[in-house]
Amino acid sequence: MPSTAAALIVAAGIGERAGGELPKQYRDVGGRPLLAWSAQCFARHGGINVVQFVIGSDQASLFERAVPKALARRKPALGGATRQDSVRHGLESLREANPDFVLIHDAARPLASSALIDRVLGALQGGADGAVPLLPVADTLRRRERDGHWSMVPRDHLHRAQTPQGFRFAAILEAHLAHRATQVTDDMALAELAGLRIEAVAGEESNVKVTTPEDFEMAEKLIRSERDLRTGMGYDAHRFKAGDHVWLGGVRIAHDHALEGHSDADAALHALTDAILGALGAGDIGQHFPPSDERWRGAPSSKFLAHAAALVRDAGGEILNGDVTIICERPKIGPHRESMRARIAEILGLDVSRISVKATTTEGMGFTGRMEGLAAQAVATIRL
Repeated sequence: MPSTAAALIVAAGIGERAGGELPKQYRDVGGRPLLAWSAQCFARHGGINVVQFVIGSDQASLFERAVPKALARRKPALGGATRQDSVRHGLESLREANPDFVLIHDAARPLASSALIDRVLGALQGGADGAVPLLPVADTLRRRERDGHWSMVPRDHLHRAQTPQGFRFAAILEAHLAHRATQVTDDMALAELAGLRIEAVAGEESNVKVTTPEDFEMAEKLIRSERDLRTGMGYDAHRFKAGDHVWLGGVRIAHDHALEGHSDADAALHALTDAILGALGAGDIGQHFPPSDERWRGAPSSKFLAHAAALVRDAGGEILNGDVTIICERPKIGPHRESMRARIAEILGLDVSRISVKATTTEGMGFTGRMEGLAAQAVATIRL
C-alpha cells in the first residue's frame, strides 16, 4: 500500500524582526502573501496528500484572505505560546488523517522546491525516522569573547538546518507529547531527544527564511525569477443567424445578423476563456460549461471568462495579459475595440493595458470571407 504524507505549515508567529503592521507570513511578496507561496510548494507536490496549517488564534481573517480555498482544504489548527507548542497542536490535528509521514515547514520559507521535498520524502521512504535539509556553513565565523576580542570558530562540520523537516508521523507526535516541557529550537532537536534516527539531505540556498525587511527584498527577487510562466491559446467560431446584434468581447454590437450558439455566442470571450484554461492546464470551456447543460443557454460569456480567472487565482496564480484577434468581414471592430478592452479588463480584474483586441479579415476567403460567420483566436499568459 502506498505511503501517505502530510505537510504541516507553521504560521502562528508574529514575526517582529520583519517589521510592518502584519505578521510577516501575511505580508505580500511577489504579488501574494508569503504564506500563500509556502502553501503552494506542498499543495502542488504529487507526494503530499494533506496540507495542514497552524495559525495564531487571532489570525483567522488574515488566513482566509491570504490562502486560496484550493490550498486550504482543512480547518487550520491554532498555535500555542511557542513554535514547539504550535507544532504539537498541528500534529494532534492530523491524528484523524494519520499519515505515514509528516513534513514540518516554516511559513517564512516560501521557496522550498519540489526537488527538496522529494529528497526529504525519499529519505523517509528509505527507512529513516527523520530527514532534515542541511547546508554546510561557508562563511568564516567569529565569536566575541568576554574580554572584547573576536575569536574564530572552526566551521568544519557546521551546517545550517532548514525546513521542511520530515518524520514518521507517529514517532514525531510521540516525541512532542513526551518532551513538551523541554524547549528546543527545531523538530530535529526534539527527534534526537527521542532517539530517532535522523538522515541529512541536501538543503538549498534558495530556500531562504524571511526574517528581516532585507529578506523580503531577496525573496521578492527569487520569487520573480522562479515563478512559472505559462501561455495558452484559444480559438472559437460561430455562424451567423437572423438577428439584430452580436456579442463580442463582452460588448453588444448592433448588426444585421446574430451569432448562433448555446450561450450568447461571444467568440472573442470564448477564445480568451480557452486560452486561460489552456495556460492553467484546466481543459477547455466545454468541459466547464457543457453545451448540453440548459443552465448555460443564452448565458453571458462573461461568466465563463470570470470562472477561468477565478481558477487561476485559486491556484495561486495571476493573469499577465490577454490578446484577442477577431476574424470577420462584418461588423467593423475598430469603433468598439476600446470598449471591448475595457470590458475584458473589468471581467479579469486587470489593468486595461494588459488587454489587447485586434481585428482582421480573410480577404473574402473562407466562411468568414463569405460572411457565413466569424471567428476569434486568443493568447493568454499566466504566472503561477
